[in-house]
Amino acid sequence: MGRRRAAQDARRAREFEAFVAGAAGRLLHAATLLTAEPPDDNPRARRLLTLSLAHTYACWDRLRGEDPYDRARQYLATRFSRAAWHQYGGLGALGRSRPHPDSPLARLSPQERLILVLRLYEGVAEEQAAALLGLPRERVHAICDRATATLLHPQRGPAPRVLGAKVASP
Repeated sequence: MGRRRAAQDARRAREFEAFVAGAAGRLLHAATLLTAEPPDDNPRARRLLTLSLAHTYACWDRLRGEDPYDRARQYLATRFSRAAWHQYGGLGALGRSRPHPDSPLARLSPQERLILVLRLYEGVAEEQAAALLGLPRERVHAICDRATATLLHPQRGPAPRVLGAKVASP
C-alpha cells in the first residue's frame, strides 16, 4: 500500500509540475496586469500567483476532468477581487498598495482591471465573468466598455497657456 501511495504522489507531483511549467507565466502576466505593477517588480502579482497555484495544488485530486488553468484563474480573480475590496478598509495584503503610476491600467479601478483582464487578456466570456464576479452580464459589459474607452481615449489635461496672449473681452 505504501508503494502505491508513493507512486500516486509522484505522479501527482509530475502532473502539477507540468501544469505549472505551462501555465505559470501566463497566470503571472494576468496577475501583473491585475495589480498594475511593473513586470520586473511585481511582488503583489507573485503573491497572487503563489496563492492561486497553492490552492490549485490543494484541490488537484478533486479536479476530475476540470481544467486546472480555469480553476487557477478563477482563484486568482476572486483573491484579487477580495483583496481589492478590503483595500479601502485597510485590510488585505494584496490590496494595500496603489498601482504603479506608469502602468496604463493604473487609471482603472480594480474592478475595471479585473473585468478587462478576464475579458480581453484571458478571453473569458461575458456570462462566465459575470457568474465568477456575481454581477449581471449587462454590468460586466458596461464596465468592460468603460474600461476600454478609458484606455483608448485617456482624458487630456488642460490646454497649455500661451504666454503673452491677449484674452478677448466681451
